[in-house]
Order: sequence, then C-alpha cells, then structure tokens
Amino acid sequence: MLNLAIVVAEAVAGILGNSTALFADASHNMSDVLGLALAGGAAWLAAKPPGQRRTYGFGKATVFAALINGVLLVFASGAIVWEAFHRFFAPEPVNSTLVMVTAGVGVVVNGLTALMFMRGREGDANVRAAFLHMAADALISVGVIVAGVLVMFTGAQWIDPLASVLIVLVILWGTFDLLREAADMALDAAPRSVDVVKLRAFLCAQPGVEEVHDLHVWSMGASSSAMTAHLVMPEVVDNDAFLQKLCGDMDKRFGVDHATFQIERQPFNCHPDHH
Repeated sequence: MLNLAIVVAEAVAGILGNSTALFADASHNMSDVLGLALAGGAAWLAAKPPGQRRTYGFGKATVFAALINGVLLVFASGAIVWEAFHRFFAPEPVNSTLVMVTAGVGVVVNGLTALMFMRGREGDANVRAAFLHMAADALISVGVIVAGVLVMFTGAQWIDPLASVLIVLVILWGTFDLLREAADMALDAAPRSVDVVKLRAFLCAQPGVEEVHDLHVWSMGASSSAMTAHLVMPEVVDNDAFLQKLCGDMDKRFGVDHATFQIERQPFNCHPDHH
C-alpha cells in the first residue's frame, strides 16, 4: 500500500510538474507494486488444491503474470523514452520544487520499507532481495531529487528528460531479467536455482546406480519445481527406502520438492525418437 501510494503521488506530480524523470520513477515503483502483487497472488494460488484437470494446481498462473508484467513495463518504458525524446527538442518548464518534494517522499517511504526487511536479511535470501530492491528504489528517488536541484539552479530543462532515460535503463535492466526468467519457466526450462549438471552427477553417484537418463527438471510455479528421471539399477535391493531418501535429498540439496524416479534393471527408453 505504501508503494502504491508513492506510484500515484509521483505519477500525478510528474504530470502536474512536467517531469518525465518523476513519471519514470513512478513506473519503477509500479514494478515493485506488481512484484509484490505477484508474490501475494502466488501465495493465494498456492493454497488452492489441485483439481481433476489442473493436477499441478495454479502455480503456472504466476509465470504468466510475470510475463504480462514484464511486457507492460517495456511498453511503459518506451512511452517514457518517447516523451523524453520530445522534451530534448521542445523543453517544457519543470516544477523543480514539486519534483523534489514528491521524490523526497519516495525516499522516505522506500527507506522505511527497506528498514522493515533489514532485521531478517542475513538469514533469508528473499528478505535480503526485498531489502536491496527497496534500498535501490530509495537511491533512484535521490537521483530524481538531484536532477530537480540541477534544473532549479542551472535552468537546463534537458536534465529532467535525461534523468528519465537513465531511470528507464534501470527499469529495462530488471525487466529483461524478469522476462527471461518467466519465459524460461513458461517453456519448462530448469529453474535457475537448480544446477542440473550437479544434480545428474549426484544421481549417478548413488549406490547401485549405473546410468541416469530421461532426466527432466522444470518449474511448476514461481516457488515450486519438479523432476523426473530414469535410474538404471541392475541390483536394486530396497526401492522404498532408497526412493524416500533420494526424494529428501532432491529437496534439501537442490530445492526440487516434487521428484519422481523410475528404477530399471536395464535401460528402457520411453521416447526412442528423442535424443
């Protein structure tokens, strides 16, 4: 709610104060709101049980939401750059005071939000990422204030559109990473958090395993992953105990919480046409 309030305030002030830099900062803060909404939506969808048709539940909905958010941010960035391009050749007077005051509020709100995550950032990667993101947002708002000060004292109106272009570059840097990860998840690529080479080596090193084939790892949603593999074990003794330990290892070592294994005494290729 704090970040959404900042988005609205900066967007309105950016229009009233003729500041593309402030409007760009509003777009950047909007990416935070979308990210937080995505996290909340993922938590809500994860609580819904799988059905007869959607046997994996609704985890993939978060992937499509991430793709849509990324595309919207790219279009918003393009619109800001287009407006900044026109401002370079036809400068409009910027209300520096309004810009600095609004950006100052953004510094305070993003700074306070970052402080909320400070205590737990050492032991939790997600909390640490949230802390760093909020701190970076506060620094971007500081950049908008600096641009407002320079415009006020130099009268150079081109500084404001230049600042907006720099902020857009920051947005696109983060958006590209978001789009690439979401596209990989939509195409059932292995999650970034899972090292498939190490996972395969771990399986091959298990007692009695002579070969591993048909290994697949994919994302079932923003926070859940699955895998299947065929294990060639000519002299397997106790399937249940071995599989129970192996599934636990997949979760603890590689973060794969849904693992399925097929044990074979001889290699059996389910897909002879696939390589």
